[in-house]
Amino acid sequence: MTEGWLERRCLKVLQNEDTPLYLFALAAEEVDLIASVARIGRDEAGKLIGYQRPEKKKHVKQIQDYLDSADVLFPNGLILALPPEVRFKSSRGPTTSDGLVVAGTLEIPVSQGDDGPRPAWIVDGQQRSLALSRTKNRRLPVPVAGFVANNLEIQREQFLRVNTVQPLPANLVTELLPEITRVPSGRLPTRKLPSALVDMLNQDPGSPFAGIVKRASSTDEAKKAAIVTDTGLVEALKESLESPSGVLFPYRNIATGTTDTEGIRDVLITYWTAVRNTFPKAWGLPPTKSRLMGGVGIRAMGRLMERVMAHVDVNSPTALADAEKELRIIEGSCFWTEGVWPELGLPWDELQNTPRHISALSNYLARAYVTNRAALK
Repeated sequence: MTEGWLERRCLKVLQNEDTPLYLFALAAEEVDLIASVARIGRDEAGKLIGYQRPEKKKHVKQIQDYLDSADVLFPNGLILALPPEVRFKSSRGPTTSDGLVVAGTLEIPVSQGDDGPRPAWIVDGQQRSLALSRTKNRRLPVPVAGFVANNLEIQREQFLRVNTVQPLPANLVTELLPEITRVPSGRLPTRKLPSALVDMLNQDPGSPFAGIVKRASSTDEAKKAAIVTDTGLVEALKESLESPSGVLFPYRNIATGTTDTEGIRDVLITYWTAVRNTFPKAWGLPPTKSRLMGGVGIRAMGRLMERVMAHVDVNSPTALADAEKELRIIEGSCFWTEGVWPELGLPWDELQNTPRHISALSNYLARAYVTNRAALK
């Protein structure tokens, strides 16, 4: 190891020219020397930073106990995002390449001092890396796959790709998706826009959801005030965006791939502010005290939005008052915090966030709205 650099024998895998992939080994104590974990969170401006989930202490301890034992076999490697400053030197001779890989030496910059910034980021294997940093077996060789990517977007994309076998928490996935341009799975693009809209609702001071949506990046302090799980809200918005009958569907231009996000913002804030104003005693309480704020309430009221907002002109100065007028039609039919839901035969606190109860409550609210509205004419 030269001063400021770590040298390791390496294989350069020839997958593509734009993103070199290197296979090499590090001693357990060297992982912490060159790589950090990019914990998910938000900066002071509210911008998403990082992508990794929190440490699982029990899992890390189990790995460490094994690493501290005798006769360790540890084939589970790490995936690192390496800085562009790394230097690869191919070995001399005619047999250094077989057409798939090139043998050589990789030079990686080393952090100067314990508090210095580390040049690489751990994309996969954060729990293993923590155990490696604490093991007594300091010189244990650890297999590493590294790719050069100083771009956080590429790191996030690879992070989502390598975690498809053991699924990531849904709220972590949905929060990361708006931050990447290329979505790694054909099943995920539809979640990207709804998650971005949930971000907007959680951060917009004019939103009734401001500061009360629980996201993967929420700090421990923020989680104390967060009462709405983001996955339920994401699913509610996704339904409205995807269904041709959804009130948000017309705001997407499928041909051009553009979206009128300002128009969607107006619809969402108008409707959900009207919901808050119509049910003030049920709004802002944890789901254990108000089913309106739980997944079943958010999903059912999200479906009711399609009917209510069809009668509201969001560009009108009376839009909020008009939405409140429409919601008062079902006000007396709702039992968010006490009582028994008629037709459903369920006490308010027995409603659960299950497909069956979401469907039953949605249908009940739709019938009550249509029937009561017709009776008013």
